[in-house]
Amino acid sequence: MIHFAIVGCGHIANKHIEAINKIGEARLVAVCDTNLMRLQELSASLQIACFTDLTEMLASLPEIDVVCICTPSGLHVKHAIAAAKAGKHLIIEKPMAMTLEDIDLIIDAASQHDVKIAVVHPNRFRPAVQRLKWALDKGVFGKISHISATLRWNRDQAYYDQSIWRGTRSMDGGVLMNQAIHSLDLLQWLFGSITQVKAMIDTRIRNIESEDVAVATLRFANGYLGVVEAATTIYRANLEESISVFGEEGYAIIGGPTASWIKQWNCAKYPAEEVNEWIKQVEADPIGTSGHQAILNDMVEAIYTNRQPIVSAADGRSAVKLVLEICEDGLRNMPTREIGGFVC
Repeated sequence: MIHFAIVGCGHIANKHIEAINKIGEARLVAVCDTNLMRLQELSASLQIACFTDLTEMLASLPEIDVVCICTPSGLHVKHAIAAAKAGKHLIIEKPMAMTLEDIDLIIDAASQHDVKIAVVHPNRFRPAVQRLKWALDKGVFGKISHISATLRWNRDQAYYDQSIWRGTRSMDGGVLMNQAIHSLDLLQWLFGSITQVKAMIDTRIRNIESEDVAVATLRFANGYLGVVEAATTIYRANLEESISVFGEEGYAIIGGPTASWIKQWNCAKYPAEEVNEWIKQVEADPIGTSGHQAILNDMVEAIYTNRQPIVSAADGRSAVKLVLEICEDGLRNMPTREIGGFVC
């Protein structure tokens, strides 16, 4: 039995709790948060140990094997290093940390204390995305000319106002670090490393310190050109999250309000009848096994078999690195203003 603990009991912790409860070899033994009301709710519903101090939790329960880091992004480095030094494996919510320096500190602590790191990028496990990965590995689209990632979502002012850390440059970041980072992870997982970035970012509508809209062009190491569009300024509701690929022998678009459906697929190597069957399979179950459950289950297997998790610390670092590169270039292209903060 692998014993889990969670630090940070906000909304995202619920996904970890649900995932742990579905894994036969996993058991949740403790949660930690400074919010006493939330702890009381979890204590009553889960009947497990609750702590307001991470150090106390780690010292009190040596049987803990894995700590899920679900605190605000700017606190990940502090909590991850503390858990690693206690010899606990780490599952870290995205982004892994807010800077590459902090990520490297986490990686060093994990290496010194021989613990594993998994980073939560769950979109990789969606059936439609898995189908696209399979097709790309087989080269079914031929020579690829370009790709795109689009995130057109709504995060209204009330979303940012619910906690003082939301939208800040040190604790949260903007649309790139908080929302589009999943799309940026997919771009690199599906299409390889990126060698050149040109970008513009801005804070157009939301009253936050970080960017609420960003556009970028990318050049991949294999020659592909890429386009990124990300915004939390869309009116009223999430509109689109998509990954598109265009090649000499076909194209595909994975999209919908979340990138969970095959919206378009046309390629020379597979007839329309076969593609339509794929589409039906995805539409019948667009989520499949939840990404959180897949990542936590993979950690259990990685511990038993002594291998590295599928979504590694290197993957988490690459996603943050791309966010920072887009932001850095975007800041260089910002117009001069007397008022306003722009982030990453």
